[in-house]
Amino acid sequence: MTSPLTKNDFEMLAAFRYQLRRFLRFSEEVASQRGITGLQYLLLLQIRGFPGREWATIAELAERLQSHHHGVVALVSRCVKAGLIERRPGQQDRRCVEIHLTSKGAQLVAELAQLHHVQLAEVRQILRLLSA
Repeated sequence: MTSPLTKNDFEMLAAFRYQLRRFLRFSEEVASQRGITGLQYLLLLQIRGFPGREWATIAELAERLQSHHHGVVALVSRCVKAGLIERRPGQQDRRCVEIHLTSKGAQLVAELAQLHHVQLAEVRQILRLLSA
């Protein structure tokens, strides 16, 4: 059995959630300023940051976004229409569809990621102070 949480535990958890929410709000705002939603930015980021390759499948993106398959299909369709990504037949399995960034999508995610990188450094510093 675990011991009850202390006041300090609650303060740390609240501070962490506060910093996390500030970061997410920042992310939503800068994405909106560039004409996309926060979820569209997350999709672009997950494609660009997918381990070991420059594309991902719908199933992989659904897992990374913690979303339902059909929701990711709709999100991908909106991003295709906006010219940010494209669907390509799988190289190994033609039944599989690979989701790739377009040059427009790659440029946009690079700009947004740079802004997030600066914000993330601030969050890291605050979290270090909280854990000290």
